[in-house]
Amino acid sequence: MEKVFNIRFYIDQFTFAHNWLVENALALSIATFGQLLVIGLSFMVAKLLATYVRRSLSHVPAISQFEAPLRWIEGPLRWLAAAITPLVLPILWLFLQWIALLAAYYFLLPNQLVVTTVSLTAAWIVIRFSTSFARNETVSRLISIFAWTIAALNIVGLLTPTLELLDSKAFNIGVLRISGLTVVNTLLSLTITLWLAAMAGRFLEHRVMASLSLSPSMQVLIVKLFKIFVVVVAVMLALYAVGIDLTIFAVFSGAIGIGIGFGLQKVVANFVSGITILVENSIRLGDVITVGETYGWVNTLGARFVSVLTRDGVEYLIPNEDLITQQVVNWSHSNDRVRLKAPFGVSYDSDLHEVIKLCLEAVAESPRVIDEPKPTCLLMGFGDSSVDFELRFWIRDPRNGFANVKSDVLLRVWDRFQANNITIPFPQRDVHIISSPKDDGTGPKNDRAAMETVDGAGAERVAAK
Repeated sequence: MEKVFNIRFYIDQFTFAHNWLVENALALSIATFGQLLVIGLSFMVAKLLATYVRRSLSHVPAISQFEAPLRWIEGPLRWLAAAITPLVLPILWLFLQWIALLAAYYFLLPNQLVVTTVSLTAAWIVIRFSTSFARNETVSRLISIFAWTIAALNIVGLLTPTLELLDSKAFNIGVLRISGLTVVNTLLSLTITLWLAAMAGRFLEHRVMASLSLSPSMQVLIVKLFKIFVVVVAVMLALYAVGIDLTIFAVFSGAIGIGIGFGLQKVVANFVSGITILVENSIRLGDVITVGETYGWVNTLGARFVSVLTRDGVEYLIPNEDLITQQVVNWSHSNDRVRLKAPFGVSYDSDLHEVIKLCLEAVAESPRVIDEPKPTCLLMGFGDSSVDFELRFWIRDPRNGFANVKSDVLLRVWDRFQANNITIPFPQRDVHIISSPKDDGTGPKNDRAAMETVDGAGAERVAAK
């Protein structure tokens, strides 16, 4: 740490940089300006040509333009065009610099700066194309910049001094020595190993999801456990590769355990609940469930939550712990058949046998009602204003909702009742107030009133004082 505050150290570094510039002939001279002019002009020409080349790459031939034996080539062509499009400018720039370099060799002109630029550009193209396999654009760019920086330092001869400078800045934690070089190596190792782990996870996910012998819940469980495993292995390999002894982390195991017990208990509870749901296969992808007031189908099974998509287009993220500890209605757990009930009432002067017949005919016409089990229409009782019935029928697609199919069935019942003069009563009450004669001394002192109530079920007279 004393070097950080040592002025002499910075003077020595400046002297080293000055000597390197002199040795590599990068002083401001006519030859250097000429090379810079060639590099700049080639970049401008490459930028003008890149627009036309990108436009040509965007027009990849369609399948119909290939003969049947060659149609397989369309996919690779599209992938290659997508990978090369961001690299059009550096590729054209590199090509024009190569031409200038050949001319410099032929006429015996100075070319050291052009050679360095060509090497750096070629390294960037190779690295950027290699990292295009990564799906995450941010990760791809970080890897490209990191790798290109190392390649650039190596090309200009500054890699070894840079590594020595990073290694000189260090501090000790017990027996562990942590330097700038250790941090860089750790980050590089973690980036590479986690990238490889992500690729391995995606590969296994495609293979498992394509397997027809595994249930959807088991597919999700296998994929998630494998991803957790490869991430843990990747981190351990990265730390081991930079020379960090993993046994030193045993000191922090007690603190980590306490942190999990207090601060992360909800996260761990949701994670364990998610594993339990997947192992028991109690909730699967596509199941129609009701949790509290939320009704929808399972869209995603996550490590911490389950995504439930409602018919309103709203997606609820329900913690896995709630699905274990609360009552959950799974409409499609054992099978996808659901029975619905539609109560209604008819007037007392209706033919009840005709009512049942018309209801069964109406429900049979609904496209979502299944034939087996058969729909039934039951007489539930004699109410105050109507004869009460209940129409029961089955559907096989609860994901498409309940209210819409009940509405369709009741509307068809209404149409048939209207066509056959069957009425559906509603409560009616007529109140008549009858005034009594004035008090003449022989009757009660208070006026009396009679109130008559007539409803759909009959008439009742009530006298009130």
